Amino acid sequence: MVLMPNTGHKINPMVSKSQIDTTFDLSTYLAERKVLVEKALDKSIRIIYPEKIYEAMRYSLLAGGKRLRPILCLATCELTGGTIEMAMPTACALEMIHTMSLIHDDLPAMDNDDYRRGKLTNHKVYGEDIAILAGDGLLSYAFEFVAAQTKNVLPQQVLQVVARLGKAVGAAGLVGGQVVDLASEGISEVSEETLNFIHIHKTGALLEASVVCGGILATASPTNLERLSHFAKNIGLAFQIVDDILDITATTEELGKTARKDIEAQKATYPAIWGLEASRHQAQKLIENAKAELEVFGHKAMPLIALADYITSRSN
Repeated sequence: MVLMPNTGHKINPMVSKSQIDTTFDLSTYLAERKVLVEKALDKSIRIIYPEKIYEAMRYSLLAGGKRLRPILCLATCELTGGTIEMAMPTACALEMIHTMSLIHDDLPAMDNDDYRRGKLTNHKVYGEDIAILAGDGLLSYAFEFVAAQTKNVLPQQVLQVVARLGKAVGAAGLVGGQVVDLASEGISEVSEETLNFIHIHKTGALLEASVVCGGILATASPTNLERLSHFAKNIGLAFQIVDDILDITATTEELGKTARKDIEAQKATYPAIWGLEASRHQAQKLIENAKAELEVFGHKAMPLIALADYITSRSN
């Protein structure tokens, strides 16, 4: 069963073996990059009048998490010849947009969840009105932050990043996926095509933007941007499949949010269509396809390859 369209690149089944460097320590890499991202996020928003809205924005933005999207952006920028410094504002903006989506997703009108990352959700602390505004504030500030804070990058590259982020979060991306997701709740038979649409847009679009924007900032070639896009689409769908699996197999403590929430809300999931084992197989297949897209980059792609493997091995 093929989930993603044929990318036109020949898949090398040995890519994962040939490119694995046993000296690469993903745990150290993630820890170091996460510290850099956390520091940048902490500096990005200060509390001024009216304090309540800035406190609410910071509450969710600094609540922890894997910081996968900003780390992917930094890694891709470095891979294609850029620097952490030129990519950090976009990396922070990606986390702001992602945080907005979580705040809004947890609202009673959406998924109605009480916990996120092991903490009370934003609306449980600040109320639904402030939670909505906190999400709005983070979304608008993300674009301001990219435009105002990006240094040593050509203006046309910054403009491309802004356009890419706007598409990823709007009706052609995250918002569109969420609309179809909500419309599919309670429907006994949701097609695989519909489920793919939901998650390619709701989850995959922002992950793809995270990867591709790093390459745009570093003025990567159109061919390499296409490779990165294919890589990201595959890991994005694999990420959601693993999320669906974990919703069934992990505990609330492990997830940091309410377990089995998708089942209770009668959401369409990949395990519901394929079963757990077939879902795991499909996720792994997508990851192998993703890693094959990076073969041309050689050893330099090791961080992205390791991050792809991390997606299917994670426990939350």
